Amino acid sequence: MSGQSRVVSKTVTERAGDCSAAFDVVCFGEPMYEFSQIPGKSREYLQGFGGDTMNCAIAASRQGARVAYVSRVGDDAFGHQMFRLWEREGIDSSAVKLDPDAHTAVYFISHGEAGHTFSYLREHSAASRFCVDDLPVAMLQGTRFFYTSGITQAISNSAREAVFAAFKIARDAGASIVFDANFRPALWSIDEARDVIGSTIALTDYFLLSLEDAQSLTGLVEPDPILDWCVGAGAGVVILKLGAEGAVYRNGDVKGMASGFPVRAVDATGAGDCFAGSLMARLSQDNDLDKAVTYACAAAALTCTGFGAVDPVPRSGEVLGLISTRDGQTNRETTR
Repeated sequence: MSGQSRVVSKTVTERAGDCSAAFDVVCFGEPMYEFSQIPGKSREYLQGFGGDTMNCAIAASRQGARVAYVSRVGDDAFGHQMFRLWEREGIDSSAVKLDPDAHTAVYFISHGEAGHTFSYLREHSAASRFCVDDLPVAMLQGTRFFYTSGITQAISNSAREAVFAAFKIARDAGASIVFDANFRPALWSIDEARDVIGSTIALTDYFLLSLEDAQSLTGLVEPDPILDWCVGAGAGVVILKLGAEGAVYRNGDVKGMASGFPVRAVDATGAGDCFAGSLMARLSQDNDLDKAVTYACAAAALTCTGFGAVDPVPRSGEVLGLISTRDGQTNRETTR
């Protein structure tokens, strides 16, 4: 595929409108067992779950999408708890393999004056042993959206190969590819990340990245030049997440933005993942990009009001309520 930009809204509408697909969203990546420090209590942690693609899958499911997850976990206590989580969340885990020879990845969240920091126990994890032969071909051929991230590419060479193979299987069957850069310098060098993610962009229908990721990967600072760079690299729709400020996007020559939602934020863990899952869920329902981005911003904001990656992820009623409240306030202000 060339690096030329393309407007994909019509293609996405046609794909996402395929109600014969078994799933709305299939996510591929590494789930993790989470220990989140209680602020002010350095020795006390809340147990939970995380991992960018799994957070995304749960967010999509809570917004009403039909979701499946693809991965490997250890045949250990943490891995078995993951399966119970997916069952509770209504996520199809039939393509997740138990690995008797590797552990489920674990991470710790600590809080300080500079914000939250992460410590990982993920080297040689079960998910890092995922390979092309593990891919569930029929599942990838039966989804509207396929989602993964730069983290999945970074955890191992075999997982990276599986990402590119999954892209081809899903796209050939008509799915839309959604990819989040999610650059983590602890996993790979900036030069390697730029090379791999740079070659991935042109394969995506939706390319998502945070402002921090964009500045690291492109060397640019302002949103408009960043969007131009991504489109020039071959992305279809580019969505730049701006944290509390909302998000801006480009679809070819069409630009749009959604402002953020003010909330009492305590922990931003998983907010970008919630954004991605909520975006795909809404696109699979109404295919309106502007409304979907606005909805995703609201969902991500609500995620920041609690601790951990999964527990605070809202359901659709909460998200629609926040949007309605803001719209009502805006309408009252404009009529004064």
